Amino acid sequence: MQPMPLRHRVHADALAMVCDGTVRWSPVKSLWFTGMAAVALVGGAFTFSWAALALFAASTALVLLFGHSLGSHRKLIHNSYQCPKWLEYLLVYAGVQVGLAGPIGLLRQHELRDFAQRLPQCHDYLRHGRTLWRDAWWQLHCELRLHTAPRIEIESIVADDPFYRWLERTWMLQQLPLAALFWLWGGWAFVVWGVCARIAAGVSGHWLIGWFAHNRGDMHHEVRGAAVQGRNIRWTSLLTMGEGWHNNHHAFPGSARLGLAPGEWDPGWWMLCALRRAGLVWGLRLPADLPRRPELMPLTPAGTAATTTPLSP
Repeated sequence: MQPMPLRHRVHADALAMVCDGTVRWSPVKSLWFTGMAAVALVGGAFTFSWAALALFAASTALVLLFGHSLGSHRKLIHNSYQCPKWLEYLLVYAGVQVGLAGPIGLLRQHELRDFAQRLPQCHDYLRHGRTLWRDAWWQLHCELRLHTAPRIEIESIVADDPFYRWLERTWMLQQLPLAALFWLWGGWAFVVWGVCARIAAGVSGHWLIGWFAHNRGDMHHEVRGAAVQGRNIRWTSLLTMGEGWHNNHHAFPGSARLGLAPGEWDPGWWMLCALRRAGLVWGLRLPADLPRRPELMPLTPAGTAATTTPLSP
């Protein structure tokens, strides 16, 4: 069982540590995304078939559900449920297939952004605080170099895990086994649509949902004193496997369930419930299981502060 950290993984001695920095072009990050997008656009036009499109849709849905939502986010980052180690490894490996980063790098990126957004101020890069197109350039092609970086302490059970360290070194290469399988199955069309188009959609979609989830949408809760509020993007609930309920997540980051109110569809939660019935996961945490946050203010439907705390699901 992976223990939850008793305090935040990021430690900063001054507010300026998450405010003062320079956004610079990242060659590896930029070329990785640009290459995948270019092959997807050009190659996809020449290799289109309904079978290839179906493979793109199915593979994208599977890696987003089992990999990004259940593996990388709800398990590795927030440890909101427990499962056998072999299943954890399988889910996190599927998360690497999204094409964002290695597991430890993704965890570090998430923790820095999460920590900074809870403070009264942070760099615009960390809060998606610029226009849509400027933020697209920053998030898809650049990296933030803080002048004085805070300490990020990842627990040893993750940071020193041989499997995770191997994935961290080879996360780009992990696309090759799947590409070989798709090539044997359906030729280059399946490689273009099942690998390149899937990665381009996953990476760009992760940025786009992130921008909307911090700039547009509904709010059930306000985290008082935070530099930015999460927003619920209702129309993305199925596309994101429930990750679009970002205001809920800002309010209860350790909850395994993200869609909390009636009608808030959460495929990730549905799958966790199915896996629990199969005996493969347990210890699913809900908002009622989390420590009370004094800074969390429930809002009425009109967006004003409520006088009572909403019921936990």
